[in-house]
Amino acid sequence: MLLNYQQSGQGPDVVLIHGLFGSLENLNVIAKALAENYTVTNVDLRNHGKSFHSETMNYEVMADDIYNLLKHLNISNAHIIGHSMGGKAAMQLALKHKDVVNKLVVLDISPVANKPRHSAIFAGLNEVAEASVADRKAADQLLAKHIDEMGVRQFLLKSFAKNDQGQYQWRFNLDVLYQQYENILSQLDENDSCLCDTLFVKGNDSDYILAEHRPMIISLFPNAKAKVIHGAGHWLHAQKPLAVNKAISDFLEQ
Repeated sequence: MLLNYQQSGQGPDVVLIHGLFGSLENLNVIAKALAENYTVTNVDLRNHGKSFHSETMNYEVMADDIYNLLKHLNISNAHIIGHSMGGKAAMQLALKHKDVVNKLVVLDISPVANKPRHSAIFAGLNEVAEASVADRKAADQLLAKHIDEMGVRQFLLKSFAKNDQGQYQWRFNLDVLYQQYENILSQLDENDSCLCDTLFVKGNDSDYILAEHRPMIISLFPNAKAKVIHGAGHWLHAQKPLAVNKAISDFLEQ
């Protein structure tokens, strides 16, 4: 099965990969900026957005999903950009299918195992899923019992939509994401490396990329460089879109 995708622009190919609980809409701020000079393919990962649901959720299959879509679209190679979980999927693609990756941009994630940090979010999502919720306002009230940050709730609610029967539900496959959460947190395999030009973009206020991660990053991606976006956390592309878009464009044009 093929991933759901949207394309825009014209020029060299770029693929955008969103993070956990997201959809292709999350990186539209990057897609719109790049579409002036590139053909941008924005994807929904499996178990997210309008893509297919599966009981399997790990970085091997996510990388294969992207690879299969590129083959279907007759894209021989592309610049790959991924945020958070999508950044790990992008790294796995570069390690497993080197031939299709031109340049790699990883937004605020490293290849190491991540610490669990979504228990409150899962609790809120599950409460909404189990309730008979008629609209997003009611869903937000339930989420607010578990999640203080309005921005996080607004992000999650972008994936709360009506199904074919007119009932609101989460578009992402909540049960599988919960069951496979350890795989989503897992470290990438250290038995390979990619010589592709790679840019790691870190939010200065985020702890997803730390100094102690550098040895593994360099081991897997010897041609990696880093860019720090000040005044931004993990959602750096939403908080500082101009700075992030400039960092990406400058890197791709080098």
